[in-house]
Amino acid sequence: MTTFQRARSAEQRAVRRTAILATAATMLTEMPVADLSLNELSRRVGLAKSNVLNYFESREAVLLELSSTELTSWVEELTAALADIPAATPLDQRAEQLVEAVVRTVVGRPVLCDLISAQASVLERNISTETALTFKRAAAVAYARMIEVVVGAVPELGAEGAGRFIAAASMLAGAIWTHSHPVPAIVAAYEADPLIRTVQMEFEPALRDNLWLLLQGALPRLT
Repeated sequence: MTTFQRARSAEQRAVRRTAILATAATMLTEMPVADLSLNELSRRVGLAKSNVLNYFESREAVLLELSSTELTSWVEELTAALADIPAATPLDQRAEQLVEAVVRTVVGRPVLCDLISAQASVLERNISTETALTFKRAAAVAYARMIEVVVGAVPELGAEGAGRFIAAASMLAGAIWTHSHPVPAIVAAYEADPLIRTVQMEFEPALRDNLWLLLQGALPRLT
């Protein structure tokens, strides 16, 4: 836990905000979004809860800003992963490279996956219109960049097709993450009964299979 003196300058306030976000990110490596409380976040940062609320209007506002940061970093990583694919590469190979790059980079970002899974049902509640605008504008910038990246890898999709792929892929990642990381009671049920274990979902293979089906659904109409 870090103990801060009162922030008096813009630079000190920026340092404080960064510390709050970094602490929240660390907590999400230890617990799911649902278990991260403002009280525990405040304790770890070394501030009173009321002081944390001087920097962020709510727990959800903290997590939304963290989500924006994670999303931006992921887009940069995906861009690098898909760079320099030769245009002469057959379409099916480029499509496979796209899916594999998305899966590999998403699997490596469990915090982002958890935040995506909680976005509509948790994070976008208890926030002001100003916070919502800031988050959605950042998401729109990231979305536009992702369209460029996907079109660069599979131009046959076009901007509209790439946009549909990205939107659906994001929802799939969030939904599959939730179902592949069940609460302890469900884990115990899977372990107790081999019959229901057959419906247990593993994140990486399930995401890969569903993204491939999603992309294949668009490609036949374009070839």
